[in-house]
Amino acid sequence: MKVDAVFQGGGVKGIAFVGAVNYLEEQHYQWNNLAGTSAGSIVAALLAAGYTGKELKEIMMDMNYVKMLKKNILNEIPVVGNIFQLVNDYGVYDSSVIENWMFQRLWEKGKTKFKDLKKDGIILKIIAADVTKRRILILPDDLKDYGIDPDEFSIALAVRMSSSIPFFFKPVKLKYNNKINYIVDGGLISNFPIWIFDDDGGGAPKWPTFGFRLVNDCEKNVVQRKSNLLTYSMDVINTAFDRDEEVYVADKNSVRTINIPTAGVNSTDFDLSKKKTIELYNSGYNSAKTFLEKWDFADYVLRYCK
Repeated sequence: MKVDAVFQGGGVKGIAFVGAVNYLEEQHYQWNNLAGTSAGSIVAALLAAGYTGKELKEIMMDMNYVKMLKKNILNEIPVVGNIFQLVNDYGVYDSSVIENWMFQRLWEKGKTKFKDLKKDGIILKIIAADVTKRRILILPDDLKDYGIDPDEFSIALAVRMSSSIPFFFKPVKLKYNNKINYIVDGGLISNFPIWIFDDDGGGAPKWPTFGFRLVNDCEKNVVQRKSNLLTYSMDVINTAFDRDEEVYVADKNSVRTINIPTAGVNSTDFDLSKKKTIELYNSGYNSAKTFLEKWDFADYVLRYCK
């Protein structure tokens, strides 16, 4: 069966999505339209380019997340160096490593621009946030508002925009009308846009949309540490992106959402251990299995698509 997929943001916890993807592919689900925020945009883009769940598992399991943090000499100066960059560049690390890594993966599949996906009839939507204009950016659609041809835009750059966690990564600068717009992680505005492929007219869909959502399943461990601008910024980030949004998910959306426990891992835990990586993957796999045991598309249409 075809299925549209929407992946929530979640930083390094994105490996959990790969576990869920693998189980669904084993059950013969085929990806159609794909969307994602932050880490979810990485998984969505790679699936749209033609990667299978098994291929993603090989890629993500061996991934060194710490290498995604592009460092310079200032990062080597304890506390002060990072704070200097935060004040001057609005972020500690350069997210260009993410863009370069994504471009290489996409190039291997011959799908580097959004127009390359159109040839296969695939729709990919990536969520970012323009903090200058204080608006959500649905990429590539909204790029026309900046005088940019959506079809010619780099998928890897869109993923970088969506993954630029505020304060942690430097924002991506998008120039338009001689002004600079600062683009950051879409989770700041819409971390779980499960509505993105819905028919505004309320008509019955031909196939389902599944949401992939990360949920904290254990009590947060709050570490007391010396307070400064950097640690404060990291706390703000983790509070914003690791918040439990279950109360905000409407019934129509909750019944089509695969909730994946994350074992207390934070979005910015880039020193993720191999053991935790495997634990997150298995959590995604088992959560998808539990979800499908109760899922009934015909019942969903009857109850919510009148």
